[in-house]
This record gives sequence, structure tokens and C-alpha cells, in this order.
Amino acid sequence: MIEITPYDPPQDPIVVLHEDSDIVVVDKPSGLLSVPGRGAHLADCMLTRIQAAFPTVLLVHRLDRDTSGVMVFALTPHAQRHLSKQFEDRKTKKTYLARVWGQLAEKTGTVDLPLIVDWPKRPRQMVDHDNGKPAVTDWRVLKVNETETRVRLTPKTGRSHQLRVHMLALGHVILGDPLYAEGDAKDFDRLMLHSEELRINHPESGKGMSFRAKAPF
Repeated sequence: MIEITPYDPPQDPIVVLHEDSDIVVVDKPSGLLSVPGRGAHLADCMLTRIQAAFPTVLLVHRLDRDTSGVMVFALTPHAQRHLSKQFEDRKTKKTYLARVWGQLAEKTGTVDLPLIVDWPKRPRQMVDHDNGKPAVTDWRVLKVNETETRVRLTPKTGRSHQLRVHMLALGHVILGDPLYAEGDAKDFDRLMLHSEELRINHPESGKGMSFRAKAPF
């Protein structure tokens, strides 16, 4: 495991889970954008931080700013094309860990609800059975206490805010969600959602690879 420490301005080091001549895999912290936003105040992001150590780095996919965990970046145009197609064709497997409000009655389940952007409230998304794009999430309960449930989430599609809106639709919003949670469920120091594991095929060798990052909550 390697740490990239940016020097100007001082920032927390970025943990590199894997690197080779084609890809670099990192553990993105919560609160950091994947790519630059609009305006100088949103310039700091995962992509620009990695560029300090890997100048040829190219974006493959994104995590929401408030989500932490495993991200893969390409180091060559070929690797970017290969990995991007894996995500597009749903050949990758992503697993997330979340803490959600309340107690889920069942041990496992699937949410199959189409999603679309809620334009008046963007970037919020919403369920729309007429115009939404297909979105499917499998979930499994790991632990339950009096006020919350710890779940493992496996998205079968990659819609924006998919896990957040699907859990909300179940009546169990993800704790600390600044967009969808309310009241006591919102009163946490971060969004309790973490990209725990990512499985891909290496863009050069074709070998299946799995990368994991332990949830910080």
C-alpha cells in the first residue's frame, strides 16, 4: 500500500491500493470530488491529486463526492477504453457497505426501480416508472441494532445516486446523506456509504482482479 502526499496545499495522503503500468487503484476519501467541479473552489479532486504522482492518469468512472472507497484509474488510453467498456457492459462487480436508518425486516432483497434526475432539485435523483432508466440493486443485511442496519449493496446498474435513492425508496435512507436524509438520520459527520470492493479484468492481461478497501465506519 502506497500513500500519495500532496504538498501544496497540505492534504491528507491518498492511499494507493495497487499500481502497475496500466492502472492505479486508490481508496478515495469521503468529501473529495472525483473530478474538478465548476469554479476554483472545486478544483481539488481525486483526479488532480493522482496526477501529481501519475501524470498520464485518465478517468474511468466516478464516485459521488460524499462516498468513499475503491476507484480505478487508467494510465494509458488503451486501458481507459478497455476499462470504460467493462463498466459500460456491466462486466465489473462493485460492492458497497452502508449504514441505513431503521431496521430492515428481511435479510436480503432486490430494489428494481427506474431513476431519473429530479430537475427542479438537481443533483437529486428520483424514481420515475414512465421515464426513468432501469436501475437494480441487490442488498444483504449484515447487522441490525435498535436504530440502524448495516447492509452490503451490490448495484447491477450504475445510475447516479442509485444506492442512495434505492435505500430511500425502501424507507431506509443512508445515514448522513446531505441530499436525501432528514432529522436524526442526517445528523452524521459523513455519508455512511463506502465502495468496499471492485472487481475488474486487467486491461492488458485480461486477468480478473479484485481490490478492497475497509470501510472507515
